[in-house]
Amino acid sequence: MISGVTLISSITLTALLTACASSPTGRSQIILFSESDMAQLGSQSFEQMKQSEKLSTDKQLNAYVHCVADAITKQVPKQASFEQWEVVVFDSNQVNAFALPGGKIGVYTGLLKVATNQDQLATVLGHEVAHVLANHGNERMSRSQITNTGLQITDIALSGSEYRSMTMGALGLGVQYGITLPYGRTQETEADIMGIDLMAKAGFDPQQSIQLWKNMAKASAGNQPPELLSTHPSHQSRIQDLTKEIKQLPKYTTAKPHCQQ
Repeated sequence: MISGVTLISSITLTALLTACASSPTGRSQIILFSESDMAQLGSQSFEQMKQSEKLSTDKQLNAYVHCVADAITKQVPKQASFEQWEVVVFDSNQVNAFALPGGKIGVYTGLLKVATNQDQLATVLGHEVAHVLANHGNERMSRSQITNTGLQITDIALSGSEYRSMTMGALGLGVQYGITLPYGRTQETEADIMGIDLMAKAGFDPQQSIQLWKNMAKASAGNQPPELLSTHPSHQSRIQDLTKEIKQLPKYTTAKPHCQQ
């Protein structure tokens, strides 16, 4: 009889052999889904959000966000899974923005109270677009698929054991804090690095990324969870990493955009 551990190892090895890829920074990834599948999922999710959330009708605000987003996406190579980027501004106090596979960008008006100029907004949008370019959504789904399969097999292997509940509980906790959360931080740091290069290439000032995260820290009022238990690096870690990366950026000659809020 094949043990659960053996089966997990076999599944993991098969995935590594058949779905290995590298991110734009050279980091190893496991990618199980096609670009077209991810683009379709992203587009479907975006359409649902547009139906369920309030859209901003402020023409000046929309023009401003589109101006910054367009400057960023013009620096991105043409993508095989979609024709063009779509940008929507959601009327909400959330301090947030996102980009989905399929070229979908969403910005919440609450973000503009923290990202107070075009360079700071470009920091956020460069970061979010970088998530798409680095296939982070695909990567997370792929790892989730492998993890869930492994836990199901282990559950079956422990069937009838008096230690089943305790072992499965420990495995679940180990997966969350040993894989999911730290792995999320790795992706966030990678998106930060790619994002400031993208914004600098578009003509924005990468030094403003430091001020953005100072603003974020102030806006969070100390409510950010400890870095160990968060999918995002702490604000201070981000500032330190970005300060280091900015010093290594190439000197781009792109004219500075003039996006008016």
